[in-house]
Amino acid sequence: MSASTPGKKLCIIPARGGSKRIPRKNIKDFLGKPIIAYSIEAALNSGLFDEVMVSTDDQEIAKIALKYGAKVPFLRSSIAASDFATLAEAIEDVKINYEQLGISFQYICCLLPTAPLVNTEIIFRGFEELISNSVDSVRPVVQFSYPIQRALRVKNGKISFFYPENMSIRSQDLEPAFHDAGMLYWMKYNVGLKGDNKYGFEISGDCAQDIDNETDWKLAELKFKLMGSRK
Repeated sequence: MSASTPGKKLCIIPARGGSKRIPRKNIKDFLGKPIIAYSIEAALNSGLFDEVMVSTDDQEIAKIALKYGAKVPFLRSSIAASDFATLAEAIEDVKINYEQLGISFQYICCLLPTAPLVNTEIIFRGFEELISNSVDSVRPVVQFSYPIQRALRVKNGKISFFYPENMSIRSQDLEPAFHDAGMLYWMKYNVGLKGDNKYGFEISGDCAQDIDNETDWKLAELKFKLMGSRK
């Protein structure tokens, strides 16, 4: 697969200004530069996209996005920037604005702004999986480190199994389970994230880190440094 694969490709980096758990999360310093810069640079360095844009409602984020080479052709609507708006709705907001400008694409990669561990290999792999499997959307996934079939319920300090039928089954005999890597989503433009035909490809847990609190942030920095030491 190469950048010459037919069909215009848009990279959307959604970065609203109203982060609650980590204030100004999308532009917080991550080892020397705003965390969103890593996603912008990975997208640009891939050479895969006809346009790399940041969808934001925030002027400061827009200024930083432009500094690192992304485009901000319009600001996100207040509805798509609300606390209750979904990622799918934010993507549809971008599509509507481009259509009003008379611009269309065939493929979208929604690359999250807090994914500093993303690299061009993962971006290309996602596109390859989208095309070769003829699905609506694709995302990287990470295997849970412990069998979810052994999950515990805790009430007033007392524990019970969610799935007691699995108590005596060896962990290696249980089906592996995966979670969204929280990194990127490739999709067909006309379907977006609303299509039911979704596909996942596995990546190492070393290559992904969901960032919801300060501990997550520090773990992401440690993983980033570890990845750098392996090169």
